[in-house]
Amino acid sequence: MKVREASPAELADWDARTVDVPGGDVQQSRTWASYRSRHGWRPRFLVFDDGFMLLSLERPWRWVPGGGAYLSRGPVSAGEPAETTAERLRAAADWLAGHGIDVVSSDSEIPADTGYPDLLRAWGFHQIEEVQPSRHRVALSLGGADEEGLFRSFATSTRQRVRGAERRGYRIIRFDARPHDSSEKLFELAAHQELSAEALAPMLERFYDLLIATAQRRHFSLMRHPGMFVDWASHALADGLAVHLEVRAPDDRPLGAALFYRHGGRLTYANSADHTELRRDYPGVVHFLLWRAIQLAVRDGLREVDLGGVDVPGQRRKPLEGEEMYGLLAFKESFGGRWVEQAGNHEWVARPWRYLAGRLTGRLAGQRQALASRPGS
Repeated sequence: MKVREASPAELADWDARTVDVPGGDVQQSRTWASYRSRHGWRPRFLVFDDGFMLLSLERPWRWVPGGGAYLSRGPVSAGEPAETTAERLRAAADWLAGHGIDVVSSDSEIPADTGYPDLLRAWGFHQIEEVQPSRHRVALSLGGADEEGLFRSFATSTRQRVRGAERRGYRIIRFDARPHDSSEKLFELAAHQELSAEALAPMLERFYDLLIATAQRRHFSLMRHPGMFVDWASHALADGLAVHLEVRAPDDRPLGAALFYRHGGRLTYANSADHTELRRDYPGVVHFLLWRAIQLAVRDGLREVDLGGVDVPGQRRKPLEGEEMYGLLAFKESFGGRWVEQAGNHEWVARPWRYLAGRLTGRLAGQRQALASRPGS
C-alpha cells in the first residue's frame, strides 16, 4: 500500500471518509485534528492509494530528534476485513518512520474476535495501556428495532425508573447543531444562537465540574484541564459531531447531562454525570436521559448505541459481581447492552534508542517545568 499526505482538495470531504463511514470516529475528524493542534500536536492527514484516509497526531521529542505519533481511533474499519486494516496500519507506520517518527500507537475500535490483535502482533505491534478511559465497550444493537419493542426488552427496574421520571415531569434540553425535526416532542431544543463554540462554553464548564466528581468516583480518566474539555466539546457540538442532552426538573433545576458522539452509524455515550446528592429526591435521571438518547438514535436511523466502557486501568476485562465496576456494567446491560472485547491500544517502535531518549527528555522537561512553577522558584 502506498501512503502520501492529503492535498487541500482531498481535505474537503475528509470527515465523510473518516467519520461517517462504518467504524468511523470523531477522533479521526478535522475538528479533532484542529483541537489537538491547539494543544501542541501536529496533525498529518494521510491518504492511501485507494483513497482511504487516516489522521496522524504527532509530537516531537524534547531536545532530541524525532517524535511519536498517535493514530487516534484509526485506522477506522470502514467495513473492511481486519486483515486490510492491519496492513494499512503497518503501511502508515512505515511511512511515518520514514518521516522521522520513532514510535506509532493505534487504538482502532475493532473487536478482538476478528483476529485483529494477532494480525498486529504479526506486523510487529505490541499491546500497551489505553489512552482512552476503557479498552472494551458495551453495545446496544438497534438493528431496525422500533422504540416500543426496545423499551419492552429493558429490565423491569429500568422501565420503571424511566416511566417514573416521565411522570415527575423531567425535561431534556437538546443542544444539537445538526438539522432536526422542529416538531420533535421528546426534547426542548436549545436556541440556535446558543450553539456556537463560545456560547456553549459556560454550559460545558458546569458539566465538567460534574464529570470530575464522576470520574473520581468511577476511576475513569478525563481531560485533565477544564479548558481542554470545553475546547473539544464545544467545537464538536458546533460542528455537528456531538449532541448534548441536559436533564432538568420541572422547576428548571439541572439534574444531569450527557455528551454523545455521532459517527460510523452509531451514537456513542461519551461523557455522563448527574448530581448524586439529588438522586433520592430525583430518581431515575440517568435512566431517563439514556432512554431519550436511544430514542434519538432510532429516529436518526442509526444502527447502534455504543454505551461506552466499564473496564479501568489494571482491570481490562469484564467486571465480576461484587467488584466496583460491576454496578455500571449491570446498568448498561439493563438496557440490552452486550459486552464487546476490543483489540485495544497497540504500539510499534521504529527506533528504540531514540524513543527511549525522547521519553527520558520529556520526563526531565516536565520535572523542570513543575519546579519552575512552584511558588518562590
